[in-house]
Amino acid sequence: MSFKVTFIGAGSIGFTRELLKDLLSVPEFQNVEISFTDINKDNLDMSVKLCQRDIDANNLPVKIQATTDRKEALKNANYAVNMVRVGMLEGFTHDVEIPMKYGVDQCVGDTLGPGGIMYGQRGIVTMLEFCKDIREAAAPGCIMLNYANPNAMITWACNKYGKVKTIGLCHGVQNGHKQIAEAFGVERKDIDIVCAGINHQTWYTQIRHKGEDMTGKLLEALEKHPVFSVQEKVRIDMLKRFGYYSTESNGHLSEYVPWYRKRPHEITDWISLDRWIHGESGGYLRHCTERRNWFETDFPEWLAQPPLKYSAENRGLEHGSYIIEGLETGRIYRGHFNVMNHGVISNLPFECVVEVPGYVDANGIHIPLYGDLPHGCAAVCNVSINVQRLAVEAAVKGDEMLLRQAMMMDPLTGAVLNPPEIWQMADEMLVAEKAWLPQYKTAIEAARKRLAKGNLIPVKGYGGAARLKTKTIEEIRNDEEAKRLYNKAAHQN
Repeated sequence: MSFKVTFIGAGSIGFTRELLKDLLSVPEFQNVEISFTDINKDNLDMSVKLCQRDIDANNLPVKIQATTDRKEALKNANYAVNMVRVGMLEGFTHDVEIPMKYGVDQCVGDTLGPGGIMYGQRGIVTMLEFCKDIREAAAPGCIMLNYANPNAMITWACNKYGKVKTIGLCHGVQNGHKQIAEAFGVERKDIDIVCAGINHQTWYTQIRHKGEDMTGKLLEALEKHPVFSVQEKVRIDMLKRFGYYSTESNGHLSEYVPWYRKRPHEITDWISLDRWIHGESGGYLRHCTERRNWFETDFPEWLAQPPLKYSAENRGLEHGSYIIEGLETGRIYRGHFNVMNHGVISNLPFECVVEVPGYVDANGIHIPLYGDLPHGCAAVCNVSINVQRLAVEAAVKGDEMLLRQAMMMDPLTGAVLNPPEIWQMADEMLVAEKAWLPQYKTAIEAARKRLAKGNLIPVKGYGGAARLKTKTIEEIRNDEEAKRLYNKAAHQN
């Protein structure tokens, strides 16, 4: 089979490598055309070097085409895989640190909250440029598979305003599926799940083990589990109060709702510090900073490791390669995808992005009607959807009032800050991130002038309720577990 796949943001080395391995593990795909593009030529070159070595070691004839010219990379592409982080670590740092000093304690800050909202402002304006290039240069009907966060906002904007069919993909459902199986002490393949909701707030509404409904038994299993009972306190509490388990990690989920991170002295009651993903203040920023430093310094060490082996048994659980396989070969694939709702979940807005079960075959991507979510779950989702809608419209139109309203409506922000504080925080974030926000040029200049006048609301000077120190390269080298994790990161996201 011959078709073209373009990886946008291919300088995301670990993730690109894994997705390419999954794709080229399909036997029929040994003659596909692969194109990499990234604005960072150094990262792009490293990614090509590692990935081409893997391809050659697996005796495939594929030769990666690499260019910093995105439109050229997309020429005649049938699929575009997006992994871009607009603003990189500099923008991400502002997303976390500015709200933190006001008292908005985010663990991740890339999906909701002030960080997720601003990340969406940067990402959407850039993604609409991607969509223009796809419409003009790619093959007719090119599908974009979006892995970038905030996934729902970007997928929403690309479908509605970019006019490119975009499917949002995430591994939260798969990770939770594995965890549920472990909680019950059974194999993942023997647990059948149905999830529905919105990205990072999707709910396991049906859990079956060999035909037996286990949905109502999960709470007891998690509470008795020696590890999950400590690491997943927020998820367990939400399960207890809403009746269904959330797909998202403890740290992520804690920042999407108003109850678990609003009082600094209570945050540590709900989180675990054994891994950033369980709720550490600014945890993902620390993790990304350490990983970037390790990547830049220890690239020769990855080259010294064995190439990845392309085979069915080494294939990962990311949806992207399976969607392409289903469309190209006709093999049926069932997964959970982020798509425009359009009535799929009947008690969520018609125009929003939902994460729901879907099937893929040679006839396309098929999304069954789900019906009503349980009312409590729908209520939680609807709060986030209101923020997403405001943020999407703000990003597309450069409307600073909608942007500020999105921050006011954000559950965690509203639980911590009053309106004048939110307004001032928005001013700071706009000015700090001006390099990536061309749609807000006038608003940024006005915000800069307001900040320059002084007489500002005093900030809390808050540094995070559960902040860990970022390790230096030398500290990682001297910590065998940290070194193992960051070497592993060369092979996965």
